[in-house]
Parts: sequence; C-alpha cells; structure tokens
Amino acid sequence: MKSAVLAASAAVFLVLVSGDFVSASEPGWSPVVIARGEYREQIKSLPMEQRPYRPLHFYGNTVRRIHYRGVPVPAPRDVLAPVYVSGARLIGR
Repeated sequence: MKSAVLAASAAVFLVLVSGDFVSASEPGWSPVVIARGEYREQIKSLPMEQRPYRPLHFYGNTVRRIHYRGVPVPAPRDVLAPVYVSGARLIGR
C-alpha cells in the first residue's frame, strides 16, 4: 500500500515537472488577458500559432496546443500556468 502511494506520488510529480520541458519554439504565457495599445498590435501582427498563450483565450490556446503538441487537451501544467502569470494583471499596456 505504501509503495503504491509512493509510486502514484512520483508519477504525479513527474507529470507536473515535465511542464518545464516544452519545445523551445512554443510560446510562453502572457500575464495580460485583455491586450491594449501597442502590445495588442504586436500580438495581432503574429500568426495565431506564434502568439503567447493567454488566460481565458480558449480558442487561440487550443490552436497553439494542437500546433505544438498535437493534442487540444491542456496538460496539467497548463491548468495553473495562467494563475501564476496573471496575478492581478488582467488589462495590460
């Protein structure tokens, strides 16, 4: 019983830690939900696949996951990433 719990804990840990080993070309997370001004123009000038992941942007984030990972379903690392980067910053620049 104790070894099964340890093995399960190790598996969960590896899944969560593996989030740091993404493709170098995959964009990171932007803390801004509603982009304004120059930042908005900068983002809009990029193809959808090259734009940064952003909290609450379900369609664009799904397109990027399919492009870079081949699956539309968020990985465990994607569930908490928007919380870490956004904080109180919902409207930016």
